[in-house]
Amino acid sequence: MSAPVRVVICDDQALIRTGLTTIVDAQPDLEVVGECGDGQAGVDLARELRPDVVVMDIRMPVLDGLEATRLLAGAGVEHPVKVLVVTTFNLDEYVYEALRAGASGFLLKDAPPDRLLHGIRTVAMGAALLDPDVTRRLVGRYAARIRPAEGTAQDIPLTPREMEVLRLIADGLSNSEIASALVISPETVKTFVSRILTKLDLRDRVQAVVFAYRHGLVT
Repeated sequence: MSAPVRVVICDDQALIRTGLTTIVDAQPDLEVVGECGDGQAGVDLARELRPDVVVMDIRMPVLDGLEATRLLAGAGVEHPVKVLVVTTFNLDEYVYEALRAGASGFLLKDAPPDRLLHGIRTVAMGAALLDPDVTRRLVGRYAARIRPAEGTAQDIPLTPREMEVLRLIADGLSNSEIASALVISPETVKTFVSRILTKLDLRDRVQAVVFAYRHGLVT
């Protein structure tokens, strides 16, 4: 039997921390190795314990979850830690920035326990946790705040077909939906996605969505 996925819970509300810890620790393949109540403590704990996943709240004292995520998973971090952001979507205006800061995905705080567990496992495996519909609403809602990158679409080192796939990713389509739209196989889509991430030096689909918005490929 493989070692359990090691998780750190970072949330400033003790009741929520306890609830999350109880849910996660009840699973044979997951283990909470630490918990804390502010972002700086989360950064320190993650650097010390090197968990597989940090479940990170956004609004916290001392250091908010956005900056904590950037310190753990942002560009230039030598040994990034996978971060799963939990948020109250309707109130939290920082989720987009958290994804841009390096988070591997996000969940709503009112999501059912099985979705949380699925999210932790998904992120631990190196995949991004994105609900396409929520992603469309989320990025679309904050698209006006995205600072455009220098250069134009012509400077992006992708083939026309890869650009087409990137736009569909940014529009929130899953691999199977992209396959249907382009009349190609899901395996071919996976190859395109992998190639896009490699060429653009992006870690996952979350960063691909942000890249597309920053470069004006979707609006």
